[in-house]
Amino acid sequence: MKIGLIFPGQGSQYIGMAKELSENFQEAKAVLEVANASLGFDISKIMFEGPDDLLKQTRYTQPAIFTASVAAFSVFEKNFNLANHEIIVAGHSLGEYSALAASKVFSLKDGLKLVKARGEFIQNASIKNPGAMAAIMGLEKNKVLEICKNSSSFGVCEAVNFNCPGQIVIAGSKDAIENAVNLASSSGAMKAVVLNVSGPFHSVLMSEAAENMKAELGNYNLSNPLFPVVTNCDAQLTTTAQNIKEKLVLQINHPVLWEDSISLMISAGVNVFVELGPQRILSGLVKRISKAVKLLNVEDLKTLNKTIEELQKLN
Repeated sequence: MKIGLIFPGQGSQYIGMAKELSENFQEAKAVLEVANASLGFDISKIMFEGPDDLLKQTRYTQPAIFTASVAAFSVFEKNFNLANHEIIVAGHSLGEYSALAASKVFSLKDGLKLVKARGEFIQNASIKNPGAMAAIMGLEKNKVLEICKNSSSFGVCEAVNFNCPGQIVIAGSKDAIENAVNLASSSGAMKAVVLNVSGPFHSVLMSEAAENMKAELGNYNLSNPLFPVVTNCDAQLTTTAQNIKEKLVLQINHPVLWEDSISLMISAGVNVFVELGPQRILSGLVKRISKAVKLLNVEDLKTLNKTIEELQKLN
């Protein structure tokens, strides 16, 4: 059995995530304790109690989701023998860091520091270059790209998340994104809506954040991944620390090629996907890419037990 482990990104957070796992498993509790100590603030309190406005701030959202995802993986790894299976990992945007932590590319402490820095760089870039993001549903890729091109006279307008067939996220200057949303609606989109996010993520407006991340990554020695990683910026299997370092920089101001990443994993033989971390957003996207694969997730006791049971049946 070839298993794909996938890790969610920003937008999957909710108050109470990882609480049940940390109360029932020492492995998850230890992850949260390291996070609190490494970050210099009580991330577990924000994760468990909120308030929602605080959890939604990028500088807190990103380490919170990373912590919750690594906690879920630590419990899953303890209760299911990954060594008996071929594993490929991928994470959506921020989730790529969770995938790399699971692959032992960096330690939990270093991962937390990198994610904290990334969140701060992105938030600062969003303040300097304010913008917006919008989700467009039900239009072909070429049509969305045409709409972005036609809206670029109003400012930056780029397709930045190719999530699944019929779902593409765009980002850029506020006026350009609003124009693109109107064009998409008049072009027959099922849905075109501006997202409640704090910046134009993965667009060229994030270039300063990418440069800052490049400098930050220069302070770390990464290891080659234990499991092959499918990287966001090119949807390619990546197996060396040097390539991962370069691609983590590109990831910040380049599109997330999620549909292509999942398609690559399926073509490599993955027939079971396990989503590790809050919610099942990625599982929904994978289902729209292929109905032939099995989808499982781990975010609390119920989902952990179900996933272990299902995987044991498949063995």
